[in-house]
Amino acid sequence: MRIGPPPDAVPYKRTPSFTEENVPAGLLADHDTKEGTWGLIVVEKGQLRYIVDDPRRPRSERILTPDTDPGVVEPTVRHRVAPLGVVRFHVEFLRIPTP
Repeated sequence: MRIGPPPDAVPYKRTPSFTEENVPAGLLADHDTKEGTWGLIVVEKGQLRYIVDDPRRPRSERILTPDTDPGVVEPTVRHRVAPLGVVRFHVEFLRIPTP
């Protein structure tokens, strides 16, 4: 079973595109999203290591590229990224709209 945002989640925010030269330090260190916020890590160019290191989940690593599915960030789950050479990527944030 693949983990992903709920079908009714909608995008509400997108980061600028980051490269290996300007990726914020906070993304390179363990961090998480708030409750109810999902993220999609979209690689536009190159390769990016996506690491999930949260005590509630098995530790996992994926290499994201323009040809792979985006990295799915679950709400409140600790994770980080690591550029693998030249890379360009952005993060799209989604949530379920409030009525």
